[in-house]
Amino acid sequence: MPVVSQTWPAVAKLRGNVQRQAGLWMAAREAFWIALEELRNHKLRSFLTLLGIVIATTTLIVVMSVVNGMNVYIATKIANLGTNTFVLHQFKWAQGYESYLKALRRNRPIRMEDYEYLRETLFSYEAISAITQLQPDPEARYRGQSIDGVTLVGVTASHAYVGREKALYGRYISEQDYRHNARVCFIGQDIVDKLFPVTDPIGKEIVVGRHSFSVIGVAEKVGSAFGVSQDNFVFIPLGTFRNVFMPNLELLVFIKAPDSLHLLELEDEVRVLMRARRHVPYHEEDTFGINASETLMSAWQNLTGSIFAVTIGIVAVFMVVGGIVIMNIMLATVTERTHEIGIRKSVGARRGDILWQFLIEAAALAGLGGLVGVLIAYGVAQLVAIVFTAQVPLSAVIVGVSLSTLVGLFFGIYPARRAAGLDPIQALRAEK
Repeated sequence: MPVVSQTWPAVAKLRGNVQRQAGLWMAAREAFWIALEELRNHKLRSFLTLLGIVIATTTLIVVMSVVNGMNVYIATKIANLGTNTFVLHQFKWAQGYESYLKALRRNRPIRMEDYEYLRETLFSYEAISAITQLQPDPEARYRGQSIDGVTLVGVTASHAYVGREKALYGRYISEQDYRHNARVCFIGQDIVDKLFPVTDPIGKEIVVGRHSFSVIGVAEKVGSAFGVSQDNFVFIPLGTFRNVFMPNLELLVFIKAPDSLHLLELEDEVRVLMRARRHVPYHEEDTFGINASETLMSAWQNLTGSIFAVTIGIVAVFMVVGGIVIMNIMLATVTERTHEIGIRKSVGARRGDILWQFLIEAAALAGLGGLVGVLIAYGVAQLVAIVFTAQVPLSAVIVGVSLSTLVGLFFGIYPARRAAGLDPIQALRAEK
């Protein structure tokens, strides 16, 4: 008997909890179907009710999709310097215009001597390479065919381990080509398509900037960035570039760390060596720029952060407007259903039951508006992706639907409390 007397209250409490949860689920389901019935019976009113929520959700998800697509695009196409790789240049990239002009006046270019010094002095790097580009872009020709605006780049042989251009067939520029200043070149797919549409280019002589080079290899297709092809290039040995085009080279030095753990250590080592080499006092800024993928991504995210802040303001206005409309419609609904509320209270419905019914109904209305906004935003994002870039992240969908539902709950509190506070006798006297 003592065991039974101790066990029975716990069982009764558990049964009561289960019944309350079941009652809440039944109330939520009933309120949801009532909300759907209201939408069906008052289509125009429902459309006007949810318009603000739909616009806000659509705007939020479209902007998040475009920003997400741009983040992926920038990371893979623009800021992709290679795994665990950074670039030593005359100035730091992605800085303000005034800072750029100041650095351009103050900083000396990176020269061949700097590259040789770092190659001999640095420890623990996996690869180090140097490149330079001819400006303006020259023309490339082969037997009557020509292509304008070719990106002519002088590279060291080690750039094969750092750059994203990999050999499809033939070979990359070798150390022997670099040391002997060979008149050879490694070309991109655009050059092949234009100058060698039906001919194997390997071994053929092309003229670039009035100088002939023998094709030794063809690169895999890289693709385009912002509609500009990245395959319109000709690589030649850096020594050949110096002898033929530009004796006093201005370089970009690519340095690759063994792994991500040593990347920052290697950046610090380069900074210390370059400051010492250029005799920069400890209290002055660097007279060179160390640039990693994170540098470009950070600048881009600062820009998109400003765009997103403006978007949040617009979304907030539409959400507040939509919430106010939902509150007014729910107040009208309470007035229309006053008699129904009186009947429910007369048969035992508690204040909390009525409160939750109208709260859930308001949240369901707003949540449905959010779902409609998600569907519209997905269609808009697909259209944007055709001409630009957009990727709908799952987080945007979750945020959009959750935010709209919360708006419905918040602005549904007043109508729900008003419905729950009705006197049952007065409510029953109301006209149907």
